[in-house]
Amino acid sequence: IFTPRNVSQVYNFTNTLGHCLGFRYLLRSSSAPARAMAFCSIFCPRIPVRFRPKPISPFLSKPLFPLSYRVCSSLQPTPSTKDELGSVSIGFLGMGIMGSPMAQNLLKAGCDVTVWNRTKSKCDPLVGLGAKYKSSPEEVTATCDLTFAMLADPESAIDVACGKNGAVSGISSGKGYVDVSTVDAASSMLISKQIKDTGALFLEAPVSGSKKPAEDGQLIFLTAGDKLLYGKAAPFLDIMGKSRFYLGDVGNGAAMKLVVNMIMGSMMASFAEGILLSQKVGLDPNVLVEVVSQGAINAPMYSLKGPSMIKSVYPTAFPLKHQQKDMRLALGLAESVSQSTPIAAAANELYKVARSYGLSDEDFSAVIEALKAARSQQS
Repeated sequence: IFTPRNVSQVYNFTNTLGHCLGFRYLLRSSSAPARAMAFCSIFCPRIPVRFRPKPISPFLSKPLFPLSYRVCSSLQPTPSTKDELGSVSIGFLGMGIMGSPMAQNLLKAGCDVTVWNRTKSKCDPLVGLGAKYKSSPEEVTATCDLTFAMLADPESAIDVACGKNGAVSGISSGKGYVDVSTVDAASSMLISKQIKDTGALFLEAPVSGSKKPAEDGQLIFLTAGDKLLYGKAAPFLDIMGKSRFYLGDVGNGAAMKLVVNMIMGSMMASFAEGILLSQKVGLDPNVLVEVVSQGAINAPMYSLKGPSMIKSVYPTAFPLKHQQKDMRLALGLAESVSQSTPIAAAANELYKVARSYGLSDEDFSAVIEALKAARSQQS
């Protein structure tokens, strides 16, 4: 075993070894210390690689050997260029508040996308951007390599996947189905079993984020299921989102999403209470929003939604009915493991009251109206 005693010997050794292994690009474009560090990192992985080789030409902006946790997460090479992305046919089921911008981002990236929605007119803007249209989920999965589904609730997710002319009827071995809907673990497992019985692969990937993150490709994917499909779907998830987590077996992704949305729903209910209390004691609620946004308890949704809540305007980014549905599912999850969730339970009651006032399709920040109603009844 060659054991160099000084930098000079490392330099000479790496020079010779580099030419033998054909690393001419690295040798031409790096300084002597960089070469030494690079080759030492091959044999001593604990030594960090801190250099970035200059490109061979101005058109090559990345080094030949880029390091990325996303690359390592795939089990096989995944598409990266526009042509490669377009070589995989993508299906997308559900053109709602979230599904439409997600599919649009895939189209913008050069993907071959086929869409479906119960109301066909919601597909028209995507078709205008170059998407294909099929009249049933079955037809989509029959013609596409990889199909994403973004549905409103567990019942819709199960029906679209397993019902008449559903995705299961068209999918087959070698294809993949990625359900990005927010459902409970039991529903996800049911869909997974039926998909996998056909020989296809299944991945649950509920998203954390609402309308604006969906439009901006800034969603967070909470995935679980077939690791091979996770690797194949990774470049497409990266187009639609800013990060992704692989959580193991089917059901874990669904559980994580419900926990996240339970926390979010409780936070919004408490924030609404704070706005009304500040008004009641004569404080300017706009100043409250500013104070909160600069403190340790800041969350983006406070500064985003606070001003409109003060004006009693609730532009829909995440419908209140969906937030209440997620609270209900989260409470069911807690009940299944005998976990007490009194704060979430109280918040859920507020969302139920807001729904009773006809606010289901408003943004979930409209939960403040349930508190206003309670205040007026007390006075």
